[in-house]
Amino acid sequence: MRYVIVGAGAVGGVMGGLLARAGCEVVLVARGPHLEALRTTGLDLRTTSGREIVDVATAGSVTEVDWREGDVAVLAVMGQDTESVLTELAAVAPAEVPVICAQNGVANERRALRRFAAVHGICVMLPAVHIEPGVVAAFGEPVPGILDIGRYPAGRDPFDEAVAADLRTAGFDSNPDPAIMRAKHRKLLMNLLNAAVALSGDEAAASPAAAAALAEGEVALTAAGIDVATAEEDRERRKGVFTIGAVEGVERGGGSTWQSLARRTGSVEADTLNGEIVLLGRLHGVPTPVNDHLRRLVQRAARHAWAPGSVPLADLFPTS
Repeated sequence: MRYVIVGAGAVGGVMGGLLARAGCEVVLVARGPHLEALRTTGLDLRTTSGREIVDVATAGSVTEVDWREGDVAVLAVMGQDTESVLTELAAVAPAEVPVICAQNGVANERRALRRFAAVHGICVMLPAVHIEPGVVAAFGEPVPGILDIGRYPAGRDPFDEAVAADLRTAGFDSNPDPAIMRAKHRKLLMNLLNAAVALSGDEAAASPAAAAALAEGEVALTAAGIDVATAEEDRERRKGVFTIGAVEGVERGGGSTWQSLARRTGSVEADTLNGEIVLLGRLHGVPTPVNDHLRRLVQRAARHAWAPGSVPLADLFPTS
């Protein structure tokens, strides 16, 4: 298999770099200064074990890839970019290409299934950052993270087994999971805090807004009849697998939304995280004012290039 990783940022860059280092064939799809750095000096991959320059093939878009039999498309872009990537991918990739969504949220797989028959989801538990063009870092030790994979909407097949084996060879903890979307819905609930933490700092995770966002999420998912892995199941899966270590010369910062604000990308993935709960609430008659407020507020922060932590905790909870 050749892994074409679309979005070579924190998650995609670390995945691609470690797979390439393990001997797998990889193409990193990137753009702008990041692409230029990858082509000029290679991928600067930093982990708790040290620093390594990984020589890996690159492309500026999926349209530049010489798609062939045996290729696998791995989507590692933010959820707000999924639709445009899938539109381009459907125009150039073989119809039978397997598509793996290594992304936060639960809407990406459904979008992919409209265009491709073989869609798989990865539940990403990977503390990583995209530091600057050409440079990514992973903070998990003794393994960089957990990347369980399963068929969408459910099931497992030999492809999942093969990908999980490659990921384990690359150093990840990875198992095929026939109910991968149960795990991804639990991760969605955890990601509902991303906006609050990005806006107001780590203390926001214990704020009334965070608690209210999680409560709305649980109620909305229950009202929608969606099967979600329990918090205990999630703790058991993570237990003893990895801890957050130190990478020399690199500050970890925050999660994906925090990183989007820090890098002034102009957009965040809140529509596919908090917005998913808002959508379910509207479909099933469940009020979700806190998630809607957080979604709108963090999008405004991204549009206006606010730095992470710019919003007082008191402003996280909607007043009307």
